[in-house]
Amino acid sequence: MIPLRDSEASHRLTLANTALIIVNVVVFICELRPGRSARVLLTHWVMVPYRISHLPSGMDALHAAATLVTSLFLHAGLLHLAGNMLYLFIFGPAVEKRVGHLRFLCFYLLAGIAAGLATVVMGPKSHTPVVGASGAIAGVLGGYFVLYPQGRITTSILVRVVEIPAIFYLLVWFTVQLYSGIASGTHGPLVGGIAWWAHVGGFLFGVATAPLLAQPATLHRRRS
Repeated sequence: MIPLRDSEASHRLTLANTALIIVNVVVFICELRPGRSARVLLTHWVMVPYRISHLPSGMDALHAAATLVTSLFLHAGLLHLAGNMLYLFIFGPAVEKRVGHLRFLCFYLLAGIAAGLATVVMGPKSHTPVVGASGAIAGVLGGYFVLYPQGRITTSILVRVVEIPAIFYLLVWFTVQLYSGIASGTHGPLVGGIAWWAHVGGFLFGVATAPLLAQPATLHRRRS
């Protein structure tokens, strides 16, 4: 199911959400550049669960903790980036509308940290690098789930375009993530290159915290 638009965003290019997309794209361009700077990005600023669960002391501990944030802006390839940015572009504006620009930015980053910690909890001995914005975006999806239960998502399914209730779309999405995380079993938090438990942790964080940040909904909605 590929989301194409939602029914709740009055403006598609919101301040914080658009800024996050731009930063992710710029960082990805930096990843593609040859030279030492790109290698530093891809080796020093990825999140490795083992480094978080076995924090060293001093500056090394600060560096390891910082990767919970820096890894959110690194991606493993163009399709990885494009998929994440599509979901952020579709679901982010409506959530930002309800929580405000600054709180949305903080919410996004905290959701990403929560997602990273969920990955660490489920695989504390893993040395596999984790990158990507999907954990933070999962928090945005969780926020959308509780803030807009009556929303509708225009979706491409194979060659058909259909409109699906947001609550159903996101329940299916979360069920797939949870099942895949459980099915990973002894293989750890990463199966097929996907950090399933990051998605689960981020989504649950969004469900729990978005209502605490949200402003009252307006009476009128505009279809995006």
